[in-house]
Formats: sequence, C-alpha cells, structure tokens
Amino acid sequence: MKIQFLGHSCFYVEEGTFKALIDPFITNNPQADGSPADFNDLTHIFVTHGHGDHLGDAVEIAKSTGATIITNYEIACFLGTKGVTAHPMHIGGRTKFDFGTVKMTTALHGSGIETAEGLICGGNPCGFVIEVNGKKLYHAGDTGLTMDMKLLEVEHIDLACIPIGGNFTMDIEDATYAVHFIQPKKVIPMHYNTFPVIEADPTIFKEKVQTSEVIILKPNEIHTI
Repeated sequence: MKIQFLGHSCFYVEEGTFKALIDPFITNNPQADGSPADFNDLTHIFVTHGHGDHLGDAVEIAKSTGATIITNYEIACFLGTKGVTAHPMHIGGRTKFDFGTVKMTTALHGSGIETAEGLICGGNPCGFVIEVNGKKLYHAGDTGLTMDMKLLEVEHIDLACIPIGGNFTMDIEDATYAVHFIQPKKVIPMHYNTFPVIEADPTIFKEKVQTSEVIILKPNEIHTI
C-alpha cells in the first residue's frame, strides 16, 4: 500500500486498483503542491467531517473522476445535492467494498459545513479503518484523545495517521497516549504546521512514542507498507 502525504490531513492511498484521497484539502492548502486536476484517476474519496479543510475539493474531484465519496450519512446527503456519488456510513459501521473493508470510528470534534446560506449540520465527525489486501490504515480524522482508541488495538493497525497540532485536535502529549492505546506498527503525524495555531514539532512526537515506528513525511513524500 502506497501512502502519499499531501499536507495537513490529506493523503493519497494506492493499492492495486484502489486509488483514494482522504480529506482532499488541496485548494488553499499552504502545504499542498498541486491542484485537484492532478487527481484524474481515483476510485474513492474519504471525508472525515464537514469542515472546509477536510471536505476540501471532494465535490470537484468526484465530479471529474467519478470517484465514490465515503463519509457519514449527513455529509453524504449534502453531497447528493451536488451531483456526486456518496456512500453513507456511521460510527461503528463496517462495510465491505470491492477493494476491501471500511470501518467508521469515533472522533471527538465538530462537522459543520460552511455554505453561502450559513452553517449546516455535518453529522458526527469520524475516522476510518481502511483494509485493503490485508493491510490496515487508520486515519483518525480531527479528534481529541478518547478511550475508544483503546478498542482499535484489536484491529492490528499497520499504519495510523494521527493529528498532533493541538488547539483543534490532540497535541503531541495526547497523541502519544493515542498511539499507546492503538498500538499500530507505524504512525504518521498529521494536522500540524499548516497554520500558526497548530504549530508542532513532529520530532518531539517521534521521541515520545516508544511503542510504534514514527514516520515523519514532508508534503508529497511517499511511504509504503
């Protein structure tokens, strides 16, 4: 499985014919080097919650590629009005797809969608456990530390993407506890240094985590599991 970090919480994931973006915040992302038009061969898009720096370019990319967006029920209903295909899930649900399985996990955050008419309900924020060809990727979304993460230990996660920036999500200290709860083989820090309010030093996170291998990726760098 190839994982490419595109800055903030956005990742490109590829395994065989499965080609997906997670939280496709590309336009206006100061860390992203590229544009939505660069992604012209996608099968799926995952959206953890409705905030603009996560929902991002999902509609534009889904329209151009025909990719199915996997997200919560409320966001899926919103996306249905935009003329794209969305598969709705909710917390705790696990579903089989042609590429493998997806489980939607708890996240402690908000999910309001900003529109020209004002803020609308974006349902519950979430994370995803994505399994393809026996490899499991956990993307936590935006979240604070929660004891529910301890339940993910039984999933035997190969790679976890964990926010460390603080203010809106876990900081380094809480993210370290999260890794201890989840026990993934590898972990990539995310959601930091995009904006001044979420500045964090990933090398400190790496020093604190003793139970998993920490992979610090610069935007556009690729890691394979």
